[in-house]
Amino acid sequence: MIKNLSFDTPIYVLAPLAGYTDLPFRSVVKKFGADLTVSEMLSSNALAYGSEKTLHMLEKASIEDPYSVQIAGAEVDVVRRAVEILNTQEGIDIIDLNCGCPVPKIVGHGSGSSLLLNLPLMGEIIRTIKDTSNKSLTSVKIRLGFEKKNHIEIAKIVEDSGADFIAVHGRTRAGRFKAAVDYDAIKEIKEAVRIPVIANGDIDSYEKAQWVLEHTGADGVMIGRGAVGAPWIFHQLRSRSTEIEQTLKHAIIMEHFDKMIEFYGFRGVPMFRKHIHTYSKGYNGASILRNDVNRIEDVREFRSVIDSFFKSSEIVF
Repeated sequence: MIKNLSFDTPIYVLAPLAGYTDLPFRSVVKKFGADLTVSEMLSSNALAYGSEKTLHMLEKASIEDPYSVQIAGAEVDVVRRAVEILNTQEGIDIIDLNCGCPVPKIVGHGSGSSLLLNLPLMGEIIRTIKDTSNKSLTSVKIRLGFEKKNHIEIAKIVEDSGADFIAVHGRTRAGRFKAAVDYDAIKEIKEAVRIPVIANGDIDSYEKAQWVLEHTGADGVMIGRGAVGAPWIFHQLRSRSTEIEQTLKHAIIMEHFDKMIEFYGFRGVPMFRKHIHTYSKGYNGASILRNDVNRIEDVREFRSVIDSFFKSSEIVF
């Protein structure tokens, strides 16, 4: 196991989320309470063929310890080559296989949740990662099935193929992100396998996280969309607090912006606009702020405007 990761008590994990869980965002949630951060999903093909953009996405913040890299792939040889590339990279503790992404582009290539239609292949890819990797752990993220649930069968193959733990999104691929999350099914997986199980899906508050842990008996929760616009949910989980002070929200937002500029340079300004849209939701004057930041290009002016807004504005709902 990893010295900074123990399943003796529930762990709090930031889910990989394309376009959001980059190094700046991950470093913020790690600083304020997450136990484990995971890279954005990376293509095994892109890794295997040396994509510079993909290699750049592997970079982690110094405080990301432990750190997991998630890959997607459908060809055993390509996945093996991707893992060999990851073996040359320092600071990675876990390689995670995505068997849950429902996006048509990913599914169309046979990756993501498409692997749930070919469980022998899924098992072979997991074993390939486990046998090839020089990292401490191998994990897998799944859904409950493709069209219909066969979650117990999937989870047992994941376990039998050598995965050290499993993250379960409580919907089928057909359920995308709209269907109700089946927390009973996550509980059934927890009762069926011996490896740790992380619950995922619609966990968007401290109270919901506590309920999910109690209901499923899971060894942790994984939060993705629930952390966008509210990364302080990890601070709440760590401090066992239902409330969050505005001063801390302000500090986290500014830390996030500063990390964006540090990592991306001036490009961090336009990239941060989407975060302002989520951070300002519910604030008095939010629409004015959004209009203002959409025209600002200068780093110092942008920072001054959002600093002033989140320091003084009030939430109206």
